Amino acid sequence: MVALAALALSFGLSLARAAIQSENIQGQGWQTAPRHTTGLAPDPLQWRDTAIVQVYAAPTYGWRGLFAVHPWIIFKRAGESDYTRYDVIGWGGDNVIRRDYALPDGLWYGSQPTLLVDQRGVGVNGLVDQIEAAITSYPYPHSYHAWPGPNSNTFLAHIGREVPALGLDLPANAIGKDYRPLTQVFGRSSSGRGVQVSLFGLLGLSVGIEEGIEFNVLGLDFGVDFNSLGLRLPFIGRIGMDDTTRKMNN
Repeated sequence: MVALAALALSFGLSLARAAIQSENIQGQGWQTAPRHTTGLAPDPLQWRDTAIVQVYAAPTYGWRGLFAVHPWIIFKRAGESDYTRYDVIGWGGDNVIRRDYALPDGLWYGSQPTLLVDQRGVGVNGLVDQIEAAITSYPYPHSYHAWPGPNSNTFLAHIGREVPALGLDLPANAIGKDYRPLTQVFGRSSSGRGVQVSLFGLLGLSVGIEEGIEFNVLGLDFGVDFNSLGLRLPFIGRIGMDDTTRKMNN
């Protein structure tokens, strides 16, 4: 009964969010949906001498946005005046890993992104090195399946596992983050700071510092986050305290 109530609440909140988004892009197809900057990323010229890493997630375009988000990562080293962005995109080429596919902090086909990670300063150059190594080692550069994965959330979860210092906590509606092949049913959670057992991202359990306790059934995740107190729910992602990882390393 509690699970059904949580499902209904989460889906209702997701519908309300989708209605607001629909008003913003009414009468526009995906080709013309707004993708302009949101101003969430620091001006790279003003922050030229500072290394920065940020991770974003936004509801996917169309009806899928009721269920899932699309994440991406941006970074720059100290001394650089431009960001590099990486996503996994399921269309337009054999290699699904895309570099600089869109603006660093742009709307995702009309959807407002949420900032998941914001790290700046000393030590972040080394973090960028680890992130680039994780991107290179992503095991599914030529595969994409919206459900249960591998997909764009699988890609960011791989980076999170390989770079625990990133402090990445993908929301519960990041469908695909729990995808694991049969040969790797057990391993680190998507934050890299916990443990997970998962069967193709369709049935599993994660326990960790970032994600708290999270159950996965058919790609729908339920749980409790103790690090930043909140409920982890399908459709809407989470309800509770701000969970963005922010670090300014002086």
